[in-house]
Amino acid sequence: MYPQPRSRCTPEEYLALERSCAERHEYFAGEMFAMGGATERHNLIVTNVVGELRQQLKDRPCRTYANDMRVKVAPTGLYTYPDVVVVCGEARFADEQRDTLLNPTILIEVLSKSTEAYDRGEKSENYRQLESLAEYLLISQDKCHVEHYVRQPDRQWLLSETDALEQTVRLAAIGCQLALAEMYDKVDLPKGAQII
Repeated sequence: MYPQPRSRCTPEEYLALERSCAERHEYFAGEMFAMGGATERHNLIVTNVVGELRQQLKDRPCRTYANDMRVKVAPTGLYTYPDVVVVCGEARFADEQRDTLLNPTILIEVLSKSTEAYDRGEKSENYRQLESLAEYLLISQDKCHVEHYVRQPDRQWLLSETDALEQTVRLAAIGCQLALAEMYDKVDLPKGAQII
């Protein structure tokens, strides 16, 4: 579900406003949507994932961004802020400001109650339109669970799910592995949450 939209505007108006204000907004189909804050669990998971990826990609031509790197899905016009973005090779940006990435290789979202349906649905549909996108992760913050989408040669997407702390998600497109135990390190899951 989207938060309440602001008034309608063009992409150029959105970028001008976004670059001058303190809060972040997503943009789609002429509307801006304010983004809310994140929980401790959400922040810890993002930090853990970024730390693991940064370490594994240290000597490779890839960059890892967290939270504030805006991504434009050019085919659909969506401007959004994924929780974690990895780009390998030369990063392409929308303009000289270098704050709107066009070619992510990996996108990762940590699910929250308020955005889960949107992240799984419309946002995921938009992401899959990115030619550069090879893999997409959805990480639950309420239980030990990761959904991993991988683009196939026929342009279809293959989903695998992992829900055990001793398991690892292999990101073949960037030659990295993310152990669930590391993703959820120091994360206090809700009482009764599934931990296998």
